[in-house]
Amino acid sequence: MEASKVNQLKLFIQQCDSNPALLQDPALKFFRDYLEKLGAKLPASAYGKGESAKKTEAKDSFVDESDDDMPELEEQFGPSSTSPKVPEETASDDEVVESEVELDNEGVIEPDNDPPQKMGDPSIEVTDEKRDEAQTAKSKAMEAMADGDLDEAVNHLTEAIECNPTSAIIYATRASVFVKMKKPNAAIRDANAAIKINPDSAKGYKWRGMARAMLGHWEEAAKDLHLASRLDYDEEISAVLKKVEPNVHKIEDHHRKYERLRREKDERKKERERQRRRAEAQAAYEKAKKQEKASTCKPCGATGGCSGGMPGGFPGGMPGDVDMSKILNDPELMAAFSDPDVMTALQDVMKNPANLAKYQANPKIAPVIAKMMGKFAGK
Repeated sequence: MEASKVNQLKLFIQQCDSNPALLQDPALKFFRDYLEKLGAKLPASAYGKGESAKKTEAKDSFVDESDDDMPELEEQFGPSSTSPKVPEETASDDEVVESEVELDNEGVIEPDNDPPQKMGDPSIEVTDEKRDEAQTAKSKAMEAMADGDLDEAVNHLTEAIECNPTSAIIYATRASVFVKMKKPNAAIRDANAAIKINPDSAKGYKWRGMARAMLGHWEEAAKDLHLASRLDYDEEISAVLKKVEPNVHKIEDHHRKYERLRREKDERKKERERQRRRAEAQAAYEKAKKQEKASTCKPCGATGGCSGGMPGGFPGGMPGDVDMSKILNDPELMAAFSDPDVMTALQDVMKNPANLAKYQANPKIAPVIAKMMGKFAGK
């Protein structure tokens, strides 16, 4: 607003203040009505003969530009048809709950919970004599296995392990017996011992993979069996893999499906948040424009309550042809609007333009205000 018009308005108000009878002029009745609408109480001398102050309804009140006391945009002005709508959450946005995978669990057994079997002491010195004793005990175990006496085979192999606890093959052999006895956990303990002694123990990986398959641990079983096959292929491994791999493929497909659903859910959540920010920015802009319109001074035609600026809450006034899309589509400004410190500062400046000076040296606030002013200037 031009300074000359502001000065004229000040002079007019000073004259009215010193001589309220000026408002009796019928030509100024609209201005007197406007003051009453804002809640002003005029002296009796401001009314002509037979006139009196109008009773204002409770709902007519002064439009305070303070954000603390201001009602929500839709409550004050009604819903805007141009405001962006934030999509509501739907049932598909609930927490993704995985369903059970339909697997072929034929042959899967309950885990064995027997006390751990005896293991060898790796710290003892293994002499040639002890190695011979271990070999003799292993031979007896093989004979017992051939006769179908698995318990006896385990006893002889345990004796062999105690004589030579550094032999990976003896541990792997006992693991194979435990698999035949349907004791997968015991087999896994022996297979782990064999692999610890010899990381390239094909038998260790083979029997651990088969034991894991018996427990339904399909992915771990497939990993062990594939490694065993690369180290020392045999037909027995191939046969077990033909049962294990279909289940592994189902599990992998299941994981991929639910990973995709979680990503899609996260993207929907992020999009709702982006639209919410746009809606809030648009609502703030529309609120400022409504307030600017409501505070237009009819006698002089000025906006912003004849204050010379800040109709939109920004220094110097917000031009009527601001392209809000420049603000709403600016990712830096949209991110800044989500910062409580930034929004508090903007509201502070909207209440009192002079407060802008408080933030000119603030490295977080000053660039945001400067950028917004640039948008208003059409940069």
